[in-house]
Amino acid sequence: MLEEKLIDKDGVIPLYHQLKTLLKGQIEEEVWKVDEMIPSERELSEQFEISRMTVRHAINDLVNEGILYRKRGMGTFVAKPKINQGLTKLSNFTSDMEQRGLKPGAKVLHVKVIPATKKIAELLQIKENDNVVELFRLRLANDEPMALERSFLPLEKVAPILTGSLENKSLYKELREKCNLNLALAKQSIEISYATQAEDAKLLDIEINTPVLLIERRTFTDTDMPVEYVQSLYRADRYKFSIEMKV
Repeated sequence: MLEEKLIDKDGVIPLYHQLKTLLKGQIEEEVWKVDEMIPSERELSEQFEISRMTVRHAINDLVNEGILYRKRGMGTFVAKPKINQGLTKLSNFTSDMEQRGLKPGAKVLHVKVIPATKKIAELLQIKENDNVVELFRLRLANDEPMALERSFLPLEKVAPILTGSLENKSLYKELREKCNLNLALAKQSIEISYATQAEDAKLLDIEINTPVLLIERRTFTDTDMPVEYVQSLYRADRYKFSIEMKV
């Protein structure tokens, strides 16, 4: 139970931020466990003798940060901890999930051979209208949707991967073993976007227009040849990226 005395109503720190910190601390200490409902806005408002608007502000922040989630008509619940991926090393989704003790999955939504657009041709250093493989997959962790990935690869370099199923397989492993491509470097950008397409939101099991992480990456071999351009939508409530920086 949160203690009323921990809210300093005469302090310089905004009340909503104090409450947010208290709630976050209780979650970290597992006073409320994953998928457990926290006290209602009314209960917290009465307990701390602060307005419901202040309580709502604190809870909204925690929902936006993916620490809490709401169920319409039911209440607010503790979300699963976000999966944290470092940005200092090229790794694939499959091995990253395995290292965290999670079961990785890759549901193939479609595989097509299409002509390269001008943009894709420039990124893959091929000619416009050259054939590329478009691989569209839903990435899973413990059967929970995590990301949508749309990869483009030059057909001439990766044709052997089309000889078998890519369901629940690591693309990078397939490229190494079937195509003899030694992946060595990736250049990646990350920005905030929104799940504006109803089908994308449905696949990710989120509401339409929910914030997501839009990731664009080019992957190169040890001879500096680009072999993949991928656009990914990651669930912002389940995933975060971190980087270690040295002074």
